[in-house]
Amino acid sequence: MGQQEKVSTSLAGAVSEGISASLAAVDAELDRRYPGDPGTRQPVHTVYVPGNVFDAGTIRSWGDQALAALDEHAPDAASFAAVLGLSDDLAEDVYGRVRAKLEREPIEDLRVDFEDGYAGDDEDQDAARAARLISEAYEKGTAAPYMGIRMKCMEAAVRDRGIRTTDVFLTGLLENGGLPDGLVLTLPKVTYPEQVTAFVRLLEAFEKAHGLDAGRLGFEIQIETSQAILGSDGTAAVARMIGAAEGRATGLHYGTFDYSACLGVSAAYQASDHPAADHAKAIMQVAAAGTGVRVSDGSTNVLPVGSTEHVHEAWRLHYGLTRRALARAYYQGWDMHPGHIPTRYAAVFAFYREGFEAAAKRLSAYANHAGGDVMDEPATAKALSSYLLRGIDCGALDTAEVDALTGMNRAALDRFAAPRRGDLTASAE
Repeated sequence: MGQQEKVSTSLAGAVSEGISASLAAVDAELDRRYPGDPGTRQPVHTVYVPGNVFDAGTIRSWGDQALAALDEHAPDAASFAAVLGLSDDLAEDVYGRVRAKLEREPIEDLRVDFEDGYAGDDEDQDAARAARLISEAYEKGTAAPYMGIRMKCMEAAVRDRGIRTTDVFLTGLLENGGLPDGLVLTLPKVTYPEQVTAFVRLLEAFEKAHGLDAGRLGFEIQIETSQAILGSDGTAAVARMIGAAEGRATGLHYGTFDYSACLGVSAAYQASDHPAADHAKAIMQVAAAGTGVRVSDGSTNVLPVGSTEHVHEAWRLHYGLTRRALARAYYQGWDMHPGHIPTRYAAVFAFYREGFEAAAKRLSAYANHAGGDVMDEPATAKALSSYLLRGIDCGALDTAEVDALTGMNRAALDRFAAPRRGDLTASAE
């Protein structure tokens, strides 16, 4: 060991203490506004089913319809790969995992819709039935990991109806066994932060009426209007909406068609890869970064139905849009039809399996200080571990194969993916 250097300082300890005291309010604000990702599983998609259509067999029916579409239009790995352009080394693995996923867990997140897609005659009855069926599904183990409703928005014309449906649904859940852990509520067509605050007050009142823990009920905000992105004062309204949610916001969901129409985009060009969509989602992404609020892409309305030729065209479109979204860090999207979920999972599985080996080796090299041809930083290690965890959660990757290449168990990956603020160092076990 070399000679020890003399270490000298010029400032009294009071200087550091004074600086810390001056920044105490900022430190508290950072912790409050930017707690980081919650570290829980994020579903790869959300499926919307009208409240008058949803029944006890919906989830299994979607899986069976998706499998039937594969049987008819891509009965083996080679034909499916040819449609989507999957490489030979991925074809069998991806196809097998897609079919297994459709058998085991066809839907990761389901929203019973009481907004645009609803066409029932008795919303009270349909909301009460949704509560009972969702409760029974969780009790029987047949539920999707996440389930809930999309109520009507906070605009004057439908406000009372939206409030009542939320009350009927949540009350029904409590009467049928309690609020499930996977409960999700979606507030659509938000234009002003004050509407978010109003919904917070509604949830607070419900919690108080039933003696629930404060903050038990969270919700997603749908970004479907131009005012949600840029307010009349020129500020990013979506950032203010996250603050207005007072810690209850769990997601920002882009509404492809309402938002496009709001900007005057012609129907033929309303799509999630339109420049207007990219702009909105980029603003959403920046506003949500570090807050623990997740961002979801929208959907495509081109349905894979009819002739095999049309189904293949629709599959290629959906697969391409999903891969595009994943590359831009939109890890969730909407699916509108059972025929969409084979390509949803194909895109997700291919995305993670293509990059799995490289990501695992880079993370291992970083954790073990082994160097390599890329000089990664702590923030990159966080991204690498998050990537691997997302792959495991959706079924694209197996825990054992990740462990084998990284030398890390789930707990070690979690520490890299969600370090405490100011501590971007972690170690493998």
